[in-house]
Amino acid sequence: MMESAPFNSRRIVIWLGRLLLGGIFIYAGYSKVFLPNHFYWPLPMLKFSIAANLSNFGFQVDSYKLLSPSGVSFVAHSLPFAEILLGLLLLIGWRLPIWGAIVTLLLAGFVAAVTRAYLLHMNINCGCFAAPEPVSVKKILEDCFMLLLALLMTVFAFQETRRPHPWSAPEKSNA
Repeated sequence: MMESAPFNSRRIVIWLGRLLLGGIFIYAGYSKVFLPNHFYWPLPMLKFSIAANLSNFGFQVDSYKLLSPSGVSFVAHSLPFAEILLGLLLLIGWRLPIWGAIVTLLLAGFVAAVTRAYLLHMNINCGCFAAPEPVSVKKILEDCFMLLLALLMTVFAFQETRRPHPWSAPEKSNA
């Protein structure tokens, strides 16, 4: 008889976190880089331009008024690809405590930035996905839910790495 079930509440939260957050991060990064840019819709060659999409995302990052111009450029050109990579790493599940901790910190930064923008009554787009979405209480609650899920997933992943896997063979003592 097994000492622990293969699926318990911790593992279910880990799986849900990996699938939901991994999918959201992949889509968020993909939409910032590859989805058509709606600001340049009359010009077909600019509509599908990665440079134009990243430039548009740079305007959204700059609208938060948190970074210098070089910081805005760095975030606009690196964050979408980092989101895709982190989403893939969450889905794969390799070294999950490390990537979960990074995702948790990233989401905490997103929550802080969006909450600051809302409290300062900034009428800006959140910049989360390709579709324009204004900063609102709904967006803050969505980000807080994702942050809570990421935090639980990370804590549970650290706890699970300390335990033997339930399907592994029990160790035999040489007594």
